[in-house]
Amino acid sequence: MQCREQQGTGLTWPCLRALSILGPCPLPSHPVPIPPWKRWSPQGAAGSRTWPGVPMSPQHMEFRKQQDLDHILEWQPPQVVQLYTASSICGHDSEGSPVWLHIIRDFDLKGLLLSVSKQQLLRDRFRSCELLLRDCEEQSRKLGKKVERVTTVFDMEGLGLKHLWKPGVEFAQEFLSTLEANYPELLKRVIIVKAPKLFPVAFNLVKACLREETRKKVVILGDNWKQDLHKFISPDQLPAVFGGTMTDPDGNPKCLTKINYGGEVPKSYHRRQQVRLQYEHTVSVGRGSSQQVENEILFPGCVLRWQFASDGGDIGFGVFLKTKMGERQRAGEMTAVLPSQRYNAHLVPEDGSLTCAEAGVYVLRFDNTFSLVHSKHVSYTVEVLLPDQTLLEKMEDHSR
Repeated sequence: MQCREQQGTGLTWPCLRALSILGPCPLPSHPVPIPPWKRWSPQGAAGSRTWPGVPMSPQHMEFRKQQDLDHILEWQPPQVVQLYTASSICGHDSEGSPVWLHIIRDFDLKGLLLSVSKQQLLRDRFRSCELLLRDCEEQSRKLGKKVERVTTVFDMEGLGLKHLWKPGVEFAQEFLSTLEANYPELLKRVIIVKAPKLFPVAFNLVKACLREETRKKVVILGDNWKQDLHKFISPDQLPAVFGGTMTDPDGNPKCLTKINYGGEVPKSYHRRQQVRLQYEHTVSVGRGSSQQVENEILFPGCVLRWQFASDGGDIGFGVFLKTKMGERQRAGEMTAVLPSQRYNAHLVPEDGSLTCAEAGVYVLRFDNTFSLVHSKHVSYTVEVLLPDQTLLEKMEDHSR
């Protein structure tokens, strides 16, 4: 079966996550309802969708009005969003529901947030939901039965630390909170393929924004994922690279005329150099001195994530693993995990992360020993991201 280009879909899902590991998901910045968890019905008055037997809440009516959802399918996302998102509608599952395919590897959420506003990206996500519901309505008419939900497939190959970038995580959190409030039963199942070791950490960040009912819909496929995927989706509805039979007219198995694989957003699209951040701590680093921030890691596989900006000039930064507990150590006495170097954090804020290969006390060291004249002020946030233990155990079972 050959792919045909599907115009005007632009379907996307933000890269993984939302939330500080120690806190709950914050509420979205726009009004959302807290509806009864009943199945969403695409059947309703023209231009509107209602809960079966339940009047549309004033909050949800306000949400639809703010986002202009009754006319959102007439709106076209900015060109950069259409070109560099990494999600697409890909046929239908064995029950006739739309298949929403997301490819994580080259999804550059940071580049998109530097190129368009957060509101434009959120609006694109809401448009995606409305497109999926329209597809459900068309399938209902075509098949003569109710089709109300969507099968979502996430290709997690290439999931890396860049996908845990804090502003991107917070964007995803806002979208997921809104999705659960306004489209609570849109997802029939969420299928995960090619999940790397980092996936339990990413999911642990996401899960606080998901209802228990949604979490139970997550299905992780193992090494035989191509064959197992056929239990849910017929091969003629999948690209050849996903174990299906669909190809482009020229035979390309990736089906590029139908599937958007994303990619790094060119800097020519960037409208700003940085995304504004809020920091949790501020420290003064005196001239010729340094400051250390300790974080205890209890077991391997945790992710240490940081953001910082300096005031008064550049600052040195490195990450070290202590070799002796209970006492302050000099940099040369510790194991360098990320060797110290100087950053122009007074011009452009820095962010980064690393996966901790072993347990111990990790030290983030802000170094101003090179400056004998000027002290520096550093604003920073540091977090320890933990893996979801249940998913970790499931993935270990798959690998045996």
